[in-house]
Amino acid sequence: MRYAIVTETYPPEVNGVALTVQGLERGLRARGNTVDLVRPRQPGTAQNPHELLVAGLALPRYPGLRFGLPAPYRLAQQWRRERPDAVYVATEGPLGWSALRAARRLGIPVATGLHTRFDSYLPDYGATWLQPAALGWMRRFHNQGDATVVPTRELQDFLHRNGFRHPRHLARAVDASQFSPRHRDAGLRRAWGLHDHDLAVIHVGRIAAEKNLDLAVQAFRRLQRLRPEARFVWVGDGPLRERLARDNPDFVFCGLQRGQDLARHFASGDLFLFPSRSETFGNVTLEAMASGVATVAFDYGAAREHLQDGHSGLAVGDDAGFIDAALLLAGDDPLRAALGRHACQAMQQLHPDQVVAEFEALLLQLAHRENDHVAAAA
Repeated sequence: MRYAIVTETYPPEVNGVALTVQGLERGLRARGNTVDLVRPRQPGTAQNPHELLVAGLALPRYPGLRFGLPAPYRLAQQWRRERPDAVYVATEGPLGWSALRAARRLGIPVATGLHTRFDSYLPDYGATWLQPAALGWMRRFHNQGDATVVPTRELQDFLHRNGFRHPRHLARAVDASQFSPRHRDAGLRRAWGLHDHDLAVIHVGRIAAEKNLDLAVQAFRRLQRLRPEARFVWVGDGPLRERLARDNPDFVFCGLQRGQDLARHFASGDLFLFPSRSETFGNVTLEAMASGVATVAFDYGAAREHLQDGHSGLAVGDDAGFIDAALLLAGDDPLRAALGRHACQAMQQLHPDQVVAEFEALLLQLAHRENDHVAAAA
């Protein structure tokens, strides 16, 4: 089968959407499909076979990220020449909108991906009043597709209740061969200023307002009273990094990490604090768990789907609970170690190949449904 994937973010950009899309693309190819990738042109990257690169612009306040400009005529021309059996539109930007419309005009079945709850970001930027409009905009986009792929059953239920017509749950998984406790690196920990039994608190992700990072800082300052030797290690980048570093000169900032380096950073931590309340999923939760790092996160998204509270991590409901959980694990080394072991074991049960197989089955179902409609009309 031939499929097209349209995305406005893709590696070398580092974020959950880019890496998830790349995993689906590679997985479909590994299963014998032809996959045409449509994405914005990125400076310094060469075009690969089966790629259509379109014009893009830098995303304000997010260095290194771009969004694609509309390309309806190029897409229609490409898809008339090499018609895909189905299209997956992973992002709701200008490129995504134009791809959705082009596919609809050509009668090609379309699945969309809801990877980001933009409406939930707005309170962090002082625009709570725009949330209903943002949700309506997302609903208009996704309801033009034949299926909307979402990573959790919780989000699937939310979309059903809010007028999204075709939400379909597609689980996420983590590559346990990449993220593993065996990548723990004593030399890296020494570079952070830590000895063998000192506490490395770690956060991995975009350093931005929507991540609720002040809560993580507050939790760390409280637990630091119990563990004065503790260091807070930040992996990632974003618009708040400069302020955070200025206000907290004792924090360790490692910047963006990829591949094996990212795995080493995860596995070299002892306690993963994930204070975000706005993630659609939160891939980093699974990566921390697979790395054997005890995790504190809010009870939604990846944590609700995969973290068993009190067994493979601590899932909390409010800010006070988040701080209490961080304090508990900072002061109880055996409990923290046990949660990390159980989390790692739980992630061994997740298989990325199975996720790709389910994604392929969804696209195949849409393609066959369209073929049935065409046959019936004839």
